[in-house]
Amino acid sequence: MDADAPAPDADLVVLVDPGDRVRGTLPKLEAHRAGALHRAFSVFVFDSQGDLLLQRRARIKYHSGGRWTNTCCGHPRPDEDTGLAARRRLREEMGFTCPLTPVGSFTYRADVGGGFEEHELDHVYVGVYDGVPLPSPAEVDAWQRCAVGVLREELRRAPGSFTAWFDEALAVALRADAPPLPAALRGKRF
Repeated sequence: MDADAPAPDADLVVLVDPGDRVRGTLPKLEAHRAGALHRAFSVFVFDSQGDLLLQRRARIKYHSGGRWTNTCCGHPRPDEDTGLAARRRLREEMGFTCPLTPVGSFTYRADVGGGFEEHELDHVYVGVYDGVPLPSPAEVDAWQRCAVGVLREELRRAPGSFTAWFDEALAVALRADAPPLPAALRGKRF
């Protein structure tokens, strides 16, 4: 097998019940057309000053293209640990890795246009990285670091500029209020 070839199950998502117990698998596009509840993750990487590394999803993505979102997100493959999947996608999307800590999860459902519906049990991970990302153009159109207070104001002003899951996932990330959050963010309310 070619080391650069995608895994045979790369396009499958893990279907779960509300308690995150596995119910089976479906091809990713089929799960998003059906609105089937499946496992996902959202990664939030801050720098040591507390600014969040955001990405604008590539416009060529099948949903939510051109919208700002967390550092990276995705779906674990069948039988893949969710934390390992989060690190894998961080490397694939943003071109770097860093230690990630799970900080919580939430379930959401949202129509994301084009006949697709997100219905995910989303596991949130937080990390700290001060380097420069090298994003994949197939995944990311742009990136920036943003202070959380400024970001919260922008979410209120222009919510349609962000992905459907971003605001709720950010709230979970910020509730960590201890390491792995940078000290600059601990104890603050946004």
